[in-house]
Amino acid sequence: MTQGHGSTVDGVLRRSARRTPARVALEYGDRSWTYEELDEAVSRAASVLLDQGLDPGDRVGAYGHNSDAYLIGFLACARAGLVHVPVNENLTGDDLAYIVGQSGSALVLADPDLAGRLPDGARTLPLRDADDSLLARQAAAPAYDGPEARSEDLVQLLYTSGTTALPKGAMMTHRALVHEYLSAITALDLSAGDLPVHSLPLYHSAQMHVFLLPYLAVGATNTILDAPDGDRLFDLIEQGRADSLFAPPTVWIALSNRPDFATRDLSGLRKAYYGASIMPVPVLERLRERLPKLAFYNCFGQSEIGPLATVLAPDEHKGRMDSCGRTVLFVDARVVDEDGKDVPDGTTGEVVYRSPQLCEGYWDKPEETAEAFRDGWFHSGDLAVRDAHGYFTIVDRVKDVINSGGVLVASRQVEDALYTHEAVAEVAVVGLPDERWIEAVTAVVVPRGEVTEAELVDHAREKLAHFKAPKRVVFVDELPRNASGKILKRELRDRFGG
Repeated sequence: MTQGHGSTVDGVLRRSARRTPARVALEYGDRSWTYEELDEAVSRAASVLLDQGLDPGDRVGAYGHNSDAYLIGFLACARAGLVHVPVNENLTGDDLAYIVGQSGSALVLADPDLAGRLPDGARTLPLRDADDSLLARQAAAPAYDGPEARSEDLVQLLYTSGTTALPKGAMMTHRALVHEYLSAITALDLSAGDLPVHSLPLYHSAQMHVFLLPYLAVGATNTILDAPDGDRLFDLIEQGRADSLFAPPTVWIALSNRPDFATRDLSGLRKAYYGASIMPVPVLERLRERLPKLAFYNCFGQSEIGPLATVLAPDEHKGRMDSCGRTVLFVDARVVDEDGKDVPDGTTGEVVYRSPQLCEGYWDKPEETAEAFRDGWFHSGDLAVRDAHGYFTIVDRVKDVINSGGVLVASRQVEDALYTHEAVAEVAVVGLPDERWIEAVTAVVVPRGEVTEAELVDHAREKLAHFKAPKRVVFVDELPRNASGKILKRELRDRFGG
């Protein structure tokens, strides 16, 4: 194998395998992998992928559920010099076809129960649960012995929704993600002795890149679950098999609302990480009261920066429960006005970043890349306030993206779907506060003729993935506008958000 001098994503695992080969790296279901076994599986899977006729730089879609095979697929792409394209397992129809097509994925690693949703002509290889799956084939394949990827090579396209209907693929290099892993390790106090459980989707950058890969880097024993099932999580904690958990506020809310939350022995949980959307302060206070020794970390960022940008550490919560903390090791951030000039501390402005963790731009979208990267800084689209001590508090989003349960939903895409219903004269889609979803996708509709809320929700679900469909429909006589005719969504949020 040709040796490189840079640091790569798969190199993170290789170093841990050489350091602690016999330690258990990963458990999923009834399967367990030591670090040496996992590293060898990745090398064999890399050979399997290249045997499909792929060349370094080719894109490989990943359309599957959480599993050990999903992780092996990602790391095998990294080792073979391929570009991994994680796809939300809930996407269907045009949303799914767009990402597969726009990325130019030459192959899609798909779980068998999802493969039938892929567009006609998409070339697939099963991830697992089939005789010809990636997991099955790697067992008999030779270890990959080709050239190593370079640190500046692309390793993943992370698709992120904006305000338009078309998502953008953030181009992540090995170098960017390895920097982000070190930022996560230092800011979140990750160590080899932790017992993390990973229950959020691995297609999402937070679970994969803030927790699973950094924990593999330090040599911890990781448990992957299919989903954040409360029974399974509580059992693992009581059995002493899990002491570290990341979850968005929606999951923490659900766990705290369980009848057995007050009675189960959860004292073994030492580290609690939350992020992806705003945690309601009353919920955080309820969790801290029930588990006073539990260390809470607030994680904030976005896919384009790997995604971790700021962290509020456990000893920093007092007096600033609504803050998202201070920048991590490799991130520099400023708060600026519309002209890109720094605003005084305590003043609202847009957060801009400069960091080796940043993406290289958006895949095949030069105009969007130029708009986001201006004057040497990445413009996040988040409005925030920074205080004199360097703590950031997010105020709002510049663009009308709805953060529903930690998943970004483009309001325009939902509006376009509803406009195809003949009884919709006008519609504006906003996110309204919701105890479960944090922000519930809400459609404010000026009807044309008779139509019910249920009819419009069903109609949207026919056009969109279910998580994008409205949770609520409100009927009005007219929509508020400014002098130029622009719909005032802020007024709608104020009017219906109470």
